[in-house]
Amino acid sequence: MLGKAVVLARGLGRRMRRGDDSVRLEAGQSAMADLGMKAMMPVGRPFLDYVLSGLADAGFTDSCLVVGPEHGAIRDYYSGEQTKPRIRIHFAIQAEPHGTANALLAAEEFASQDEFAVMNADNYYPAAVLQALQDLGQPGTVLFEEDALIRHSNIPRERIKAFAYGFVSEEGLLRELIEKPDDTTVAKLRGQALISMNIWRFSSDIFDACRRVTISRRGEYELPVAVWGAIQAGMKLKVVRCRAGVLDLSERADIAAVVEQLKHVQVSM
Repeated sequence: MLGKAVVLARGLGRRMRRGDDSVRLEAGQSAMADLGMKAMMPVGRPFLDYVLSGLADAGFTDSCLVVGPEHGAIRDYYSGEQTKPRIRIHFAIQAEPHGTANALLAAEEFASQDEFAVMNADNYYPAAVLQALQDLGQPGTVLFEEDALIRHSNIPRERIKAFAYGFVSEEGLLRELIEKPDDTTVAKLRGQALISMNIWRFSSDIFDACRRVTISRRGEYELPVAVWGAIQAGMKLKVVRCRAGVLDLSERADIAAVVEQLKHVQVSM
């Protein structure tokens, strides 16, 4: 049983901080949106509560939240009395927002030599996806069919290109990963590739790949680029193909749909 999960909660939330006059928010939601603190967005209760509860449901016992030094509100909340013993909460500090590969390095001590899961703090992955990660039995990832992802998520088709596209070998292994392709590449890939929603099962070998990764054109050290480098160096990542959806809390316009989708979800940590 996979026990450890790293949840990447360090992002600056630039898109969430961007104003949108067409969206009406409650006062608490507006405050978190202005701070770009998506993990603490009140959608009935803080969004990250749902993420952590889902992990506990899938059998994870320990979660490491990678946060920034300015994220005292997250540390205070999850160190408080409302945190229940189904899943233990640990913290790792990414000093500067240098990208997801750099963020994962902050959790190296937590992971130690164990296999562990990695996921975003602004995505809600359904139980079937987390269970698929458990059932892999080895390092790998869950990739999503594009049409099913759009149909069962709150993610519009035009946003899909913001994610990485993955290709699977005949042996069921991840053979290539293309991060944030341009429009021409997206048109060529449509229907041929699967979508990565940044949910992984890794061994400790990933940390060396994160140390080797070069800076991207966005000025960040990005985890999908590190993964692609690791694959080229011989890492084998098994793929589970998935037709489920994932809730994405990236922008203010996402909040209402996320509230609607989560309103019947029971949270227990």
